[in-house]
Amino acid sequence: MDLIEGARISWRNVREHKLRSTLTTLGVIIGVAAVITFVTLGASLQQDIISTVAGGNAATMYVTAQSPGDSQLPSLGGGSVVFTEYDVNQIRQLRGVEIAAPESGIAASSMSHNNSSVGRQWVTVSSPGYFRVRNIDFAAGRPYRSGEQEVVLNRPAAQMFPGNVTVGENVSFTRAANGEVLNATVVGIVESQGGEGVLSGIQGDGEQPRVYAPSRPYYDRTVSSPNLRARQLVYGRILVSATSPGQVDAVQGRVYSYLGERSDARQLKSNNYQFEVTTQEQIVGQIRQLTSTFTAYISGIAVISLVVGSIGIANIMLVSVAERTREIGIMKAVGAQNRDVLQLFLAEAVMLGVLGSALGALVGLGAAFAGARAIGLPLAFQPVWFVAAVVVGVVVGVLAGLYPAWDAARTDPIDALRHE
Repeated sequence: MDLIEGARISWRNVREHKLRSTLTTLGVIIGVAAVITFVTLGASLQQDIISTVAGGNAATMYVTAQSPGDSQLPSLGGGSVVFTEYDVNQIRQLRGVEIAAPESGIAASSMSHNNSSVGRQWVTVSSPGYFRVRNIDFAAGRPYRSGEQEVVLNRPAAQMFPGNVTVGENVSFTRAANGEVLNATVVGIVESQGGEGVLSGIQGDGEQPRVYAPSRPYYDRTVSSPNLRARQLVYGRILVSATSPGQVDAVQGRVYSYLGERSDARQLKSNNYQFEVTTQEQIVGQIRQLTSTFTAYISGIAVISLVVGSIGIANIMLVSVAERTREIGIMKAVGAQNRDVLQLFLAEAVMLGVLGSALGALVGLGAAFAGARAIGLPLAFQPVWFVAAVVVGVVVGVLAGLYPAWDAARTDPIDALRHE
């Protein structure tokens, strides 16, 4: 029996038992659909987080002091607040450093504009170079100036109040620590994507309102500088931009050397804290590893459905062998070889597996598209998984149909012809 004839007979048997074939492939459909859905959503989430975190600035590094148990991903405010203005200025002077911008924040209990108020806000304080090192684009206006009562809002923050806030208007925020009211003029509106920060990208809140202000005159947290013997502003982290991406490794080494040898932070930090100078490449790699592990774990659970589906195919094929025992005897009586019978039943099992995988791939793509739209992710389509789905269908069909096909092939024709 040639392959085409065997496939035709197998397909005819599948079509003659439509309901049974549909129920048999259902497990494979669900399993493949679940795997493709979770893998696609995982890839979409990974792409969205990486694009937000990286912000297109490969030369950026994040300097923090963290305990060994903390996440190595830099967070807003960093770890320990130990970096003085002296440290910021010294890092600015290191060879290969283009910008060094400190970062910390002020907790505001409320923010007001034109007699309208909103609840708690976090005001990020830094130097004017912060926007360049973070690759934040301005939609209107300009960066604030140090020493001036000026702030910059992102688009969501500008839209918090009726009529929206525009450049040149005044806002005020109340310091949560002591209730002091701080007034400011809005001098710039920035885009809310691609540079909203590592914390935004990881937590998925890149569209949240954000307020940026100069350290002076708003930030007042100080400490005595061990090197200068004078009180200075102190920050939670420093953002460093190298002159080019090719200088990142060299600058990273120089920053580590400075911090460990002569910085204020070396003496101010706790003994169990350590310095971290994290590059964009390291952050992206850590996020990719984290999301890939999570996706693999969820997909592994979905693979259980494929196992159930393969058991279903094996069960139905055994039933089919029992039903067609007399047919097998007639085939052998007219000259069919064991390999012909084996081929016939194996082809039927593979057809069911491939059919289930193909339908599962389509269902998985639809579910992934709907899920991505529902949670606001860009769909990261991965064609390799559709090829894998067909391969899985073939493998499931072969494994599930192997024993039933072998059982049919070794049927004694005399016993088969006597079978009722």
